[in-house]
Amino acid sequence: MREYLDGATAIARGALAAGCTFFAGYPISPATPILLHMIKELPKVGGQAIQAEDEIASISLCIGAVMAGAKAMTATSGPGISLYSENIGWAIMAEVPLVIVDCQRQGPGTGGATTGAQGDVQFVRWGTSGGYPIIALCPSSVAECYTLTIHAFNLAERFRCPVFLLPDKEMVMSMATVDIAEYERPPLRERRLAPPADGQPFLPYRLQELDDVPPMSPFGGEHLVRITGSSHDERGMLVKDPARLDRQLAHLAAKIEQHTDEIAMVKADLEPGAHTLVISYGTTARAMREAVQVARSHGRRVSSLTVQSLWPVPEAAIRAAAEGVERIVVAELNLGQYRLEIERLIHGPEIVGVNRIDGELITPEQILEQVAG
Repeated sequence: MREYLDGATAIARGALAAGCTFFAGYPISPATPILLHMIKELPKVGGQAIQAEDEIASISLCIGAVMAGAKAMTATSGPGISLYSENIGWAIMAEVPLVIVDCQRQGPGTGGATTGAQGDVQFVRWGTSGGYPIIALCPSSVAECYTLTIHAFNLAERFRCPVFLLPDKEMVMSMATVDIAEYERPPLRERRLAPPADGQPFLPYRLQELDDVPPMSPFGGEHLVRITGSSHDERGMLVKDPARLDRQLAHLAAKIEQHTDEIAMVKADLEPGAHTLVISYGTTARAMREAVQVARSHGRRVSSLTVQSLWPVPEAAIRAAAEGVERIVVAELNLGQYRLEIERLIHGPEIVGVNRIDGELITPEQILEQVAG
């Protein structure tokens, strides 16, 4: 069975399948279709969807809903992420599981509201103070919009943190025919809740090991819950003691960085003895895959790697794919943002980029030029 739909619809369906019960957003191209779909469909399953007065209110509402027990998602674009920035940092510090969809469009500033790009890759990674790691997934097909949305909710619950989904404008708004069988439906991860009160004070941020993820207790439940975006101890109380402060902040990094291989998602199409590796993500990965097929039909040994989990960088998978190659081509709709990560990781092979910032998509022919180069 096949159907004709766009990425926005697939993302909304993925959120519903993941158990999303709350959505808040503000109209902004190209994320508005997600807002409209959630307003229409979420109440049908007993959830709530709100068009907030602005972006700051949108993410604030989502944080509050999560702390009251909901699974929440919001959707915006680059200018909205700018306004989300303070609350993203707040959610990282307070350890709030939340899915944030950034429908990438051309920047900077207002940029091209209806023009596609992949320019927010580094922005979401470093868009808030502190520099703590985040998780970001990037779909390269409409079917992946559905599946990776579910993964985003699962990862948010697993690591108790905000998780970004980074479709680009073409992925969100372009229609595609999809075989229903292509929808992967990963099992859902439910929120880990604190055990019943035993007469002892509830410690909302208690850790045994640095990479532990503490259980949650919703507001209005049987525990007294403290939550803060300031530096805190295991009780949720502000703290200045260096040892306790160091432990709580180091935990924010350790719970993600020590589990990079668990988070990593790539699609590797590796050719034995390949001389060239092409790396891409999102819409551009489709041109990459076509270019690799053409190159192989002409006798070239070429491998490809589609990165689905942009952050944390899937270092082991990238190193394995690059083993033995002489040239790495990184194709992306920006000035080379993810190429910086490849250059940081891989030393030896020549690393070149295929880049466009004029609003047009990268073509297979442009990638083939660098493969042949």
